[in-house]
Amino acid sequence: MNIQIKRIYEKIDATDGKRILIDRLWPRGIKKELAQLDFWPKELTPSNTLRKWYHEDIEQHWPEFQQRYETELALQDSLVQQFQTLARQEKITLLTAAKNTEKNHAIVLKRILEQ
Repeated sequence: MNIQIKRIYEKIDATDGKRILIDRLWPRGIKKELAQLDFWPKELTPSNTLRKWYHEDIEQHWPEFQQRYETELALQDSLVQQFQTLARQEKITLLTAAKNTEKNHAIVLKRILEQ
């Protein structure tokens, strides 16, 4: 599988493959017509409740956030499988506005998709 993670604020590259926004909220400062998205599957994003809880204390909540998000993703198994299939066929880029590039939901989703 060929899956990469990028901040949506980075330049669009011809090697991005399918561009998938994985944030529940539209990123500030990005015009929809210029984002060049292929998909925006809100069902694969953390729920509002989980997202808000996590952002209260990212460092403290990171281990439990991963488990809770994986549980939420398990409820979207057919959609997860769709994107796993897509990732086997071509390169995909998971796009997020998350500032923390080491502890965010994109890392969890990428790990799940690569299973």
